[in-house]
Amino acid sequence: MRTIILAAIILLVSLYPANPACANALADPIAGFTPGQLYRAIAHEDRLLFNAVFTTCDLKVLDGLLTDNFEFYHDRWDLIATSKAQFVANIRNLCERQAKGIDYRAKRVLVPGSLKVYPLHHYGAIETGVHRFYRLTPGKPEQLTETAKFF
Repeated sequence: MRTIILAAIILLVSLYPANPACANALADPIAGFTPGQLYRAIAHEDRLLFNAVFTTCDLKVLDGLLTDNFEFYHDRWDLIATSKAQFVANIRNLCERQAKGIDYRAKRVLVPGSLKVYPLHHYGAIETGVHRFYRLTPGKPEQLTETAKFF
């Protein structure tokens, strides 16, 4: 099983509007969240992010989920983005290659029960879990390509 490091998939910037108690609590972005609320909020953002990348190629949604200082570390390719702009550009290129048939479309499935959220007060949270990726080829069954741990 491979490990994918998602250094900034914390995505808590988008949680501020969801929790008015956090609106003025910049020193602690998770202030006012119960553990259950934090888990549900992170799980929701996780679904939005991976849906935007793998299902819809919705760059506008993706852009809205990330902070400008977003970084992405991949288990195979190391640091592949040092900013939101660079990551969105990478996904744009991927979506264009898929549309031209140069690259295949993929599906990401979070392994049920594997998602864990660990609060880091005055910083945000760390999300960990296991997910599976499938190759999607028209007219053929989904093909499992990888199972990976992430954090």
